[in-house]
Amino acid sequence: MLQTEVQLKRQAVLLMMGMLLWEVGSESIQYSILEETESGSFVGNLTKDLGLRMGELATRGARLVFKGNRQYLQLDLQKQDLLVKEKLDREEMCGSTEPCLLPFQLLLENPLQLFQATLRVGDINDHAPEFPAREVLLRISENTIPGKRFPLKMAQDLDTGSNSLQNYTISTDPHFHVLTRSRSDGKKFPELVLDRALDREKQSQLRLTLTALDGGSPPRSGTTEVQIQVLDSNDNSPEFAHDLYEAQLPENKPIGSLVISVSARDLDSGSFGEVSYELFQDDVLSKPFEINARTGEIRLIKALDFEAFQIYHVDVEATDGGGLTGKCVLIVQVMDVNDNAPELTLSSLISPIPENLPGIIVAVFSVSDADSGNNRKVMCSIDDTLPFRLQQSTENFYTLETDGALDRESRDKYNITITVSDMGTPRLKTEHNITVQVSDVNDNAPAFSQTSYTLLVPENNSPSLHIGTVSATDTDSGTNAQITYSLLPPQEGDQDPQLALASLLSIHADSGQLFALRALDYEALRAFEFRVGAADRGSPALSSQALVRVLVLDANDHAPFVLYPPHNASTPCTELLPRAAEPGYLLTKVVAVDGDSGRNAWLSFQLLQASEPGLFSVWAHNGEVRTARLLSERDAPRHRLLVLVQDNGEPPLSASVTLHVLLVDGFSQPYLPVAEGARDPAPPDALTVYLVIALASVSSLFLFSVLVLVAVRLCRRSGASSLGGCSLPEGHFPGHLVDVSGAGTLSHSYQYEVCLMGDPMTGEFNLRKPVIPSFTPLTTEGEMKDSPTIRNSFLVS
Repeated sequence: MLQTEVQLKRQAVLLMMGMLLWEVGSESIQYSILEETESGSFVGNLTKDLGLRMGELATRGARLVFKGNRQYLQLDLQKQDLLVKEKLDREEMCGSTEPCLLPFQLLLENPLQLFQATLRVGDINDHAPEFPAREVLLRISENTIPGKRFPLKMAQDLDTGSNSLQNYTISTDPHFHVLTRSRSDGKKFPELVLDRALDREKQSQLRLTLTALDGGSPPRSGTTEVQIQVLDSNDNSPEFAHDLYEAQLPENKPIGSLVISVSARDLDSGSFGEVSYELFQDDVLSKPFEINARTGEIRLIKALDFEAFQIYHVDVEATDGGGLTGKCVLIVQVMDVNDNAPELTLSSLISPIPENLPGIIVAVFSVSDADSGNNRKVMCSIDDTLPFRLQQSTENFYTLETDGALDRESRDKYNITITVSDMGTPRLKTEHNITVQVSDVNDNAPAFSQTSYTLLVPENNSPSLHIGTVSATDTDSGTNAQITYSLLPPQEGDQDPQLALASLLSIHADSGQLFALRALDYEALRAFEFRVGAADRGSPALSSQALVRVLVLDANDHAPFVLYPPHNASTPCTELLPRAAEPGYLLTKVVAVDGDSGRNAWLSFQLLQASEPGLFSVWAHNGEVRTARLLSERDAPRHRLLVLVQDNGEPPLSASVTLHVLLVDGFSQPYLPVAEGARDPAPPDALTVYLVIALASVSSLFLFSVLVLVAVRLCRRSGASSLGGCSLPEGHFPGHLVDVSGAGTLSHSYQYEVCLMGDPMTGEFNLRKPVIPSFTPLTTEGEMKDSPTIRNSFLVS
């Protein structure tokens, strides 16, 4: 894996440098060697010839590119030398073409640079001239006039230049000598010249040795035997209508097609006037033609190939029955046909390539066509919809480059078809497919599936509870798509920057799972929010963030708390109930609160136990304790009520409070509260302490206000002459004696007016019958439309 990453980085650097430093040499360097040079022989020093630094060929990844798959040369990167890889045969590579040039390129990959070069292969004299036959037969009439010339078959030499065939010699004979003649294509052929008249009666046959010599050092030679048969008198030789015949054939001419018809005539009669035809062709040409010996029709017997041979020189010989011959030359010019599709040679291909760099060189290739003229002209194209373009660097050399930055997330692989077509008729084309992989670059930040998350957590949860998961995706690949999650520190303006988030939550770095580190308390912390970050592992790393809101769900973990009557007082609270109270008389109200919220804080009240069943009732919604019937003389003076307060949670929690009720006829006797056994004090929690302090403060203020009001009223009545009447207070009596509010309970105010009568001399007072006001019925929600008011007047004499 590490090796792959290193290789990808190296390719990316190579591509970026190649994009900036791409150059193609305009000048061509030429090297020359002789054929048959031993493998490993020195050709040239590239560092010196190209003006490079020592060791640069190795560091820049130099390599040679020849057309085709055969490599004729090799690089010695240590010595920076160009060496022969294998023995070269000039005749095999170039045939009779002179000079023999092999173009090649030197490709430097890092940065990309291309140099044109040519290897010239020189000829050595490694082939001797060779005649097509080991023996030649000539029939010459004895009355042939001296000076007559007889063309002979030409020898072949595969060498070129001075090493090719230069002249002919013949063995010494008084009747003949040989002349060396040249054809239009430069090749030399022999002609036998008659120096002295022949006499059949003296010598009917002669044997001569014809020798062909080349110009090498030392020269090479080839021989053939010329057998001359002296014939009886034959006055006329065959004569062709033309000394030179020319024909043009397209290279796709079908086999068996007529090339041309030649004609020769002989003025003799009989067998001496009968003419037969014969062709003389070079062996290396594979003899593509044949002639009808009787008619002189020349036909094609093998397929032509313009790319191999463009012109043929053929000797046609006509022989009569007397052995006399005539000769003409046929030149067949092969016409090019667009029968070769263009060829594409890929020199360099770099894949994968980074996605975010425009103008990257992806491939370097060359194109060629073996045809000629317009058939050889080529053009290259690719699909226009692809983000690539072709650039021609030099003749027949092209580069494939990216046309703008690529996006791997949209497409990570391209199959590119390079179409090379020629300009011939009909046009031929070649398609070459290459696949280019696009490597990922960290250009996409992780994206959360939601911009904000809301998580619900029940309070009193167990530690390490999985409360939710945040998720982000990254469209990159590999390490660029590997995401790490983290909790971000609070930003300026966050809801609670002092929140110790690290003590509440943790996040799994790989999965994004959120865990509560400790139990949460709804009453202490109902909601909080924070930010999570998602960062990839690219270089440089990219990140994004999302907002997470955590809502703590309330659990029914707080029982109702009774505020009134106080259950932890040292002296039990005793409520006074006049015996004259009518049904529905409001005795007192149980006030309770619940530290929970919602349904868990909805309270209901019920009378759980009473010393006198049926005498009292408790309103379920507001905790008001009222009389259910009229009191009688048989009712006990003291009563004990147990009131249950229960919330609406699951499971429900409850609390109870005990009420002591004392039935009275008046207020003349002091009524002391009934003591109860001491209770074990329970450790008050913070909420209870605060509520008790608040209740005590309000009660003290209320008591002080009552005392002040009573004192004022007593002062006003101090001058009254009669003590038998009971005066009612003027104005509205203050109604906010006790106001306790809590979730799920009602708030009410109660006002009493008490009238006492007594003897000022004895100090005894009697309670008068109180005025019982009428009550307004409850609303549908269980609340009273108007708070009941009980007025009792005090008269002091």
